[in-house]
Amino acid sequence: MGNVQYDFSGKTVLVTGGSRGIGYGIAEGFAMASANVVILAENNDVQASAEKLADETGASVRAIQCDITDVTSVRAATESLDSIDVLINNAGLERITPIFDEGNDVEKTFRRIVDINIMGTFFVTRYAAPKMPPGSAMIFTCSIWSRTAVPEFSAYCSSKHANLGFMRSMAHELASKGIRVNGVCPGWVRTEASMLSLKKMSIREARAEQELLDEITGAQVLDGLMEPKDLASTYLFLASEASSNIVGQALMVDRGEVQA
Repeated sequence: MGNVQYDFSGKTVLVTGGSRGIGYGIAEGFAMASANVVILAENNDVQASAEKLADETGASVRAIQCDITDVTSVRAATESLDSIDVLINNAGLERITPIFDEGNDVEKTFRRIVDINIMGTFFVTRYAAPKMPPGSAMIFTCSIWSRTAVPEFSAYCSSKHANLGFMRSMAHELASKGIRVNGVCPGWVRTEASMLSLKKMSIREARAEQELLDEITGAQVLDGLMEPKDLASTYLFLASEASSNIVGQALMVDRGEVQA
């Protein structure tokens, strides 16, 4: 996370999709900065992830199991919190959706990605925002694919473009409430989702996974694959007073892959 020290003592930080991957790395960063962390996720291991994070950091970590596409569940989850000082809109689904795939599975996958990444993010934002006091921060995980696109990931790319636009709109809409809104655009990070995508790409292209990975990291200015914890410092910065004049921006954290 770098050598910069942040102190979020007394602050409540809600991280959606916080039980694994980038979300867990972000939650770990805020826990190490003494925040009261709440991780929200649909999967059954969210409680175990919260307990592990609390044991590792000594911080207060709470788990909420919630499908963010279910507006009733989202409303109940946010109502259970007294206030939210930092909201990390990180939950998302990444899957391959080739346009020429036969059968209906690709259509179901496309709709599920849209439901989670767009509608779910909207629901969380809509019901979390009233819990956020002046001076709070909201940060979206937008992905480098919110700025560019690749073949066969049309649902994910489209949803991340939507997240970027939604983030910018919220930056305008929530400024009057004293809520700063920004985004982070991660490049390739070693997560369960990205490695599954790599495997799917390998099968479809009949190429070795390592060959594809070397090609991906070779497109970066700095070589090597990032780990989830490498993202935490950017989220901490955007949530802190150090970024008090940064609003409506999406910071690229991709080792120089997309310079936009």
